[in-house]
Amino acid sequence: MWLPIVVIILILVAASVRIVQEYERGVIFRLGRCVGARGPGLIILIPGIERMQKVDLRVITMDIPTQEIITKDNVTVKVNAVVYFRVVNPVDAVIIVLDHIRATSQLSQTTLRSVLGQSDLDALLSNRDEINHRLQQIIDEGTEPWGIKVSLVEVKDAELPPTMQRAMAAQAEAERERRAKLIHAEGEFQASAKLAQAAGVIATQPGTMQLRYLQTLREIAIDQSSTIVFPLPLDLIAPFLEVMNNSGAKAKQEQQDLAQLQEQAQTEIKQQ
Repeated sequence: MWLPIVVIILILVAASVRIVQEYERGVIFRLGRCVGARGPGLIILIPGIERMQKVDLRVITMDIPTQEIITKDNVTVKVNAVVYFRVVNPVDAVIIVLDHIRATSQLSQTTLRSVLGQSDLDALLSNRDEINHRLQQIIDEGTEPWGIKVSLVEVKDAELPPTMQRAMAAQAEAERERRAKLIHAEGEFQASAKLAQAAGVIATQPGTMQLRYLQTLREIAIDQSSTIVFPLPLDLIAPFLEVMNNSGAKAKQEQQDLAQLQEQAQTEIKQQ
């Protein structure tokens, strides 16, 4: 006799008792009307009158599917992103929007296409932080009435067409060549300035050229594995050449004097 009554009581208790986790909240509807959010812990509902819908308050990580976007400078780019958001008002997340996760996903996709479509390719590649901040602000403003807070939006990858990749690689290579030529030209300019200063010092001190020549010979003599023909400067042998020229001139003068004496002697003999 008491068994049916006990079974009914157990069924009513099971239907009225709910447990809400620490990271959840239960939105209570009484006869179809929202009466607020409860939890965490043990919640007792009026069977047949009250109904509860759980809402997760943890941060949700949602991937935005790859979107094909035409940038401001008419470049087709495939971009994907990730959005981090959480429910801050469980009542609004339940009664204002049907599926807050799907609604946030759709809003994120349209916002991603809109924001990147207003930016050029260089801004997308270089000003990634600024674009992420703009996306976060716009999406957060759209989800605020739903009781959702968007904390972070990150553009993960931007896939460029193969032709654009080759063009950017050629541009980067040309830029590196330009910098290399500028550095080389700057080095040549500095070297020429130093050489001009050295030439000025050598012009004022002729002896420095001989010292430099002897130093070069010393450096060459260290390496004995090769034979080097090095020209001898005329400055080093100029004194010897001068002595040889003086000796030659003196000998020639003596020959001329001897020839004159012989002519005089022949003339005297003829006169006798």
